[in-house]
Amino acid sequence: MFEPWGVLVILIVCPLLGGLPLISWITYALKGKQLSQLGTRNISVSAAFYHGGKFVGILAVLSEALKGVAAVLLTRFFFPDGSFWELIALIALVIGRYWIGRGAGTTNVVWGFIVHDPLVAIFVSFFAGISLMILQSRKVVKFGVLLLFPLFVALLHLSDIPRIVAAVALAGLMGWIYTKIPDDMNLPTQEAQTESQAMLEFLRRDVYDGLRQRTMVSLDEELDAAIVGEKAATLSQIKRWGYPVPKGWVLAPIDDPELLTEFLQPSELSPLVVRSSAIGEDSEHASAAGQYETVLNVTSPEALQSAIAQVQASYNHPSAVQYRRDRGLNDTAMAVLIQQQVQSVYSGVAFSRDPITQQGDAIIIEALPGSPTQVVSGKVTPEQYRAFVVEAENSYSIQLEGQGRVPQALIKQVAYLAYRLEKRYHGTPQDIEWSYDGQTLWVLQSRPITTLLPIWTRKIAAEVIPGVIHPLTWSINRPLTCGVWGEFFTLVLAERAFGLDFSETASLHYSRAYFNASLLGDIFLRMGLPPESLEFLTRGAKLSKPSWKSIWENLPGLGKLLKRELSLEKDFKQDYHKRFIAGLSQLAQSDVDNLEPPRLLARIDFTLELLRQATYYSILAPLSAALRQAIFRVKDGQIDNSVTPEIAALRSLSAIATDAKQVLLEFDPQQVFEQLEQTPEGEKILQAFNELLQDYGYLSEVGTDISVPTWRENPQMIKQMFVQLMQGNEPQSGAKDAINSIFASKRKRSFVQRRVDIKGRVTEVYSRFLAELRWSFVALEKIWLKSGLLKKTDDIFFLNFDEVRRLVVGEDSSLIEELDELVELRRSQFRQDSEIIQVPLLVYGNTPPHPLAPSELYSDQILQGIGASHGQAEGRVKVLRNLQDVPDIDRDTILVVPYTDSGWAPLLLRAGGLIAEVGGRLSHGAIVAREYGIPAVMDVHGATWILQDGQRVRIDGSRGIVELSNDLRPD
Repeated sequence: MFEPWGVLVILIVCPLLGGLPLISWITYALKGKQLSQLGTRNISVSAAFYHGGKFVGILAVLSEALKGVAAVLLTRFFFPDGSFWELIALIALVIGRYWIGRGAGTTNVVWGFIVHDPLVAIFVSFFAGISLMILQSRKVVKFGVLLLFPLFVALLHLSDIPRIVAAVALAGLMGWIYTKIPDDMNLPTQEAQTESQAMLEFLRRDVYDGLRQRTMVSLDEELDAAIVGEKAATLSQIKRWGYPVPKGWVLAPIDDPELLTEFLQPSELSPLVVRSSAIGEDSEHASAAGQYETVLNVTSPEALQSAIAQVQASYNHPSAVQYRRDRGLNDTAMAVLIQQQVQSVYSGVAFSRDPITQQGDAIIIEALPGSPTQVVSGKVTPEQYRAFVVEAENSYSIQLEGQGRVPQALIKQVAYLAYRLEKRYHGTPQDIEWSYDGQTLWVLQSRPITTLLPIWTRKIAAEVIPGVIHPLTWSINRPLTCGVWGEFFTLVLAERAFGLDFSETASLHYSRAYFNASLLGDIFLRMGLPPESLEFLTRGAKLSKPSWKSIWENLPGLGKLLKRELSLEKDFKQDYHKRFIAGLSQLAQSDVDNLEPPRLLARIDFTLELLRQATYYSILAPLSAALRQAIFRVKDGQIDNSVTPEIAALRSLSAIATDAKQVLLEFDPQQVFEQLEQTPEGEKILQAFNELLQDYGYLSEVGTDISVPTWRENPQMIKQMFVQLMQGNEPQSGAKDAINSIFASKRKRSFVQRRVDIKGRVTEVYSRFLAELRWSFVALEKIWLKSGLLKKTDDIFFLNFDEVRRLVVGEDSSLIEELDELVELRRSQFRQDSEIIQVPLLVYGNTPPHPLAPSELYSDQILQGIGASHGQAEGRVKVLRNLQDVPDIDRDTILVVPYTDSGWAPLLLRAGGLIAEVGGRLSHGAIVAREYGIPAVMDVHGATWILQDGQRVRIDGSRGIVELSNDLRPD
């Protein structure tokens, strides 16, 4: 049994040994640098030399050499010397080195192989040295060695088949890893530690396979922005995507231009343009527009050499140096881009988003006959156009504003180019320079519009945190939500989360919540997930599959997240009984109206501590339910949402209304509650109604907003709905698709249903804690209103939580002095923001201007959204932007709302259909609509602005279509 135990030890210990981040620890201890956040983010020997210097690099070599030697010696403890198991140990070591330690494991294998088979190591080293001197190409030699050492193993150990197979497997694994990780030798030598630069300069002479001696880098290749700058790397990417880019070549900062000038031979008939491609130029952080030189009409080799020198020298112009200093950018290096010059008939620039209004879908185009330098120079006033691209499933149309000498057809072509390039860059607004030579529309440059970053999206936030938000609500919700999401992302990303500020995940614009799409995009990029992942989790959007590479790289973090998902039910039940129930019981026992401010503050802190844990479940439970439903393909109609508080409340309300109709065969809608008091049976109905109000009194119009009164505080809406239910027929009961349920797998449904039930229970706990939090703040406000510290009801909600705490402690006299002015200023701003009916779906930059009237172009007769509840309905529109006045609703009413939350749910009992500006198949409105068989279309942009009361529409909840009519006459 000794050898089997040996195999087990090797397969467990060696990967862990390989993953041990000794290099990272050494570099951080001696230089204070995190290799996982620098350069290529490799944790390798070359990275240690590059970022840490010679001494750190030597220690890194020793540490990795010891790992390789240790793996071989460990194997010899169980197996004979020279056994093929020594190569298996090195394979396991390399796997751990790549998977956990983020390195290739070259040093491990070299030193381990020297101990394993010195003779083969000597032969391989000899031929590798000779090849490097002759070929002068590290890449060729590196992969050549991977062919040589299995060959020598086979020649010297012809009868040892297991050893030969293991050697081939090790070589294949190393070769695969080399293609998957970037090479630290490709980083600019100038940024390396000073004492390492000479060595690195020697070792990287063959960047791009010995380019400097053989040929030149062209835009046809895949280029690294860290070496050739963003401009050249972006153009190479766009060219490889299939867009027309003029043929071009790149001089990296260390390259000698002599061979290039001899090869290109520019002339009068074939002029060139020499452009800057500085490292850091045209990035999301800085455009460096106009800071560096561009030389046109280069027509001779001498002029080309001069132009290259001129462009390189412009990197050190005083204005360029000051530009970098003003933006906190490091001095790096200048690559040079040489391209064939387009003989321009028309040219100009295009912005895929309006950089002035910072909102809307307009594409801004500036154009003139002739060279593009006229437009970007600012010396000539170009023609200006605004274009809108409307894309259908298999076609698109472009509507244009503006006229001039440039052909309209060309401007439309430019608009579609800008539209497609923005989509290629996942919605990042693009500044595009273009030129047309009479036959081809050329892309000369594309870079992010830095003034429009970051991008803030309301698509998700409008459903998670809907409506206009008070400062107090935001000061509590933001750290809770951002903190939990940060915890999840950090769990998956581990060291790759370094440098991400999760507190910037959300922000307020126009007193509405927006999520930071740019930050989320960076997070998803680091996780290797597709950019639409968050929309899938919250809105049911189609999700593309992540690559196996990204799954493999994130496997440790995803494993931890999966562990939490699998233990969700057990963990929640444990916290529910030990913490949540006990906490709610403790809160219920205290008479909040008789507590002094310090006791109320302690009660608030106690509630917040419980709410933090509840927030964790409020995010993980819906995420888990959505993923399980998608994986097991369980249809929405097969899900029972009866545990969800608003669904349970509506069912109970409907049942009580049915009983009330049997007691009051005839009744006055204005006197229903008074009439019920007249009989014993009626009193039982009232008792059941009051019990329902007591059970679900913690719900409110907006479940995540503590500034909104709860049902217990304002029961009028529930009373109105109760009367309306008594007046009408019972709501349809078509939510459960019986046929689908029969044929659906019970096991699959159960697997998903358990998570949906937990989600409902989590919603109840979370909502109860929020209600308790609100009642504590309301009690505190009453005390301050009585003392004169606050002047008006709801004043407390215009403070943030830190200010409330300072007022309770009473140590901030300056805050007390300016309190009235501060509250009134915020109240005024809140009032102004509340009057903004149509806020933009996307906001660009941190200081967006006042929103403009929507200018998006829609079809005259059809609006497209997300089909969220099956069926069709036709009726008259009723636009509701809030729940201040609940109108009479019947089956001919198509409700049009900005969003749906728990408070909106009762309205859907009587409506014929629902249209919402935001939301998806998993939103509150969609769930309630399916429960009662009401067609629903979510995510109809601008619906409350486009549609008018009384207008007749037809909705299709399966296709997500709203058909408009020009009939605006009210009934």
